[in-house]
Amino acid sequence: MSNTSPRLGPDGRPLPTIYRINPNDEARIQFRVLDSINSLRSAAGAPPLQLNAELNASAATHSRDMSVQNRPWHFGSDGSSPIDRARRVGYLGTVLGENISETYESELETVAAWMQQPDTRDVITDPTARDLGFAFFQEENGKIWWTMVTGDGASTAQNVPTPIAQAAAF
Repeated sequence: MSNTSPRLGPDGRPLPTIYRINPNDEARIQFRVLDSINSLRSAAGAPPLQLNAELNASAATHSRDMSVQNRPWHFGSDGSSPIDRARRVGYLGTVLGENISETYESELETVAAWMQQPDTRDVITDPTARDLGFAFFQEENGKIWWTMVTGDGASTAQNVPTPIAQAAAF
């Protein structure tokens, strides 16, 4: 049994416990978030999401960039929007929403916090979303920058005829 008291900050409140992420756990964390979000979506009557590599890349870029800027906001240091970042990495669907966070908490605590706010909860439970991008960047001091991006899963190339279909039309 330990009699260690929690460390207190200058405001007298307990200092947060730092949640350290092993870089090898990135995929495990992404799938844990996907499972959690899909459970929340199911309870809300929304269809499940699937992880999307392009949106994961967009989210990772933004998480690192927020750290560089030292502020959580939706615009990149180059003025880019979530839509711009998704296009840059080749996402062909429509970006529907982005949730961001600056915290020392775990990914599941972060999702729970997002569910407490109507605007970020709406991004998670949007019934038109089909794709999920989720990533993070952890600074040496333990601060984590989380980014979640949702998209509609549509492809702008869906209705473009393939060469085979064109040949069959002649």
